[in-house]
Amino acid sequence: MVFLLLVTLASCTDVVDVEVQDGPERLVVEASLDWEKGTTGNVQTIRLRKSTPFFDTNSITDVMGASVVVTNDTSGAQFVFADQNNGEYRTNSFQPVLGQSYSLRIEYNGEVFTAQETMMPVTEITDVFQAREEGFDSEILEVHVVFTDPETEGDHYLFKFQRQGDLLPDLEVAEDEFVNGNEIDWWYEIEDEDDVDPFEPGDVVDIEMYGISRAYYDYIKILADQLGGVGIFETTPVAVRGNCINETNSDNYAFGYFRLTEVDKTSYTFVEEQ
Repeated sequence: MVFLLLVTLASCTDVVDVEVQDGPERLVVEASLDWEKGTTGNVQTIRLRKSTPFFDTNSITDVMGASVVVTNDTSGAQFVFADQNNGEYRTNSFQPVLGQSYSLRIEYNGEVFTAQETMMPVTEITDVFQAREEGFDSEILEVHVVFTDPETEGDHYLFKFQRQGDLLPDLEVAEDEFVNGNEIDWWYEIEDEDDVDPFEPGDVVDIEMYGISRAYYDYIKILADQLGGVGIFETTPVAVRGNCINETNSDNYAFGYFRLTEVDKTSYTFVEEQ
C-alpha cells in the first residue's frame, strides 16, 4: 500500500511516498459474553469480521456463513449462535454459570477456531460519588467507584467509563494484589488535554465494572499500552494475540478474545458543588 504524507515546514510542502506493508487478512473475533447483574444473561452476541489494512476504511469486513457454538464444559450444554447475516451471531438461550468453563468453536472458510475461558464473577458497586482531591489535578472533577474486594486472592477488574455524548469509552484494569479483601475507592478523571473537556456539573458518566480472568487482564493491559502510542522509551507496537486458536492452521491465527464476565453497571450525574 502507498499513501501520500504531506509535510509542511516554513511554508513549503513536500510530498513523501511512504510504503506500508499489508499484513495477512485474519479473522477478528469479538466474543465478550457479559452477564449483567440482575438479568438472566440469556441474550448474547458474538461478532466476526475480517482484518483490513490500516488505511482501508471502505472494505466490507463482516463475516457471514460461519458456524459458532459455545459449550459449557461442565454440563455439556451447547448454545448455537445464529448467523444474523451482518457479522453478528446471536443466541437467546445462553445459560451463564459463574466459575464454570466454556469453550468456543468457530468453523469458517474450511478452518476451525477454538477458545476456552471461565465465567468470572464481580463484586457489587456500593457507592459512586464525585470529588476533586484524589486526581492528578485538584481543579478537575473526578468520579469515585467504591466496592469491596472479596477475600479470595487473585481478583481482576476491568472498568469502562464513558461520558454520555463522547465517542469512545476509557478502559482501565485493576488487580487485588495489595488490596485483597478491602474496600476499594477507584477514581477516574478526564484530564484537560487533547481537546477533551474535563467533567463538568450536568455531565453523565456511564460506569461498568467487570470481573475478568488473569489471562484477559494481561491481554487488555498490553492492548492499553499499545493504544497509548509509541514514545521514546516505548516498545514498538506488535500484533496482540488473544486466546482464539486456529486448530486447522496455527499460522493463520485469529485476532480478538473470548471472554465471559459478570458486570455491574451504574451511572453518575455530576452536580454543582456547594
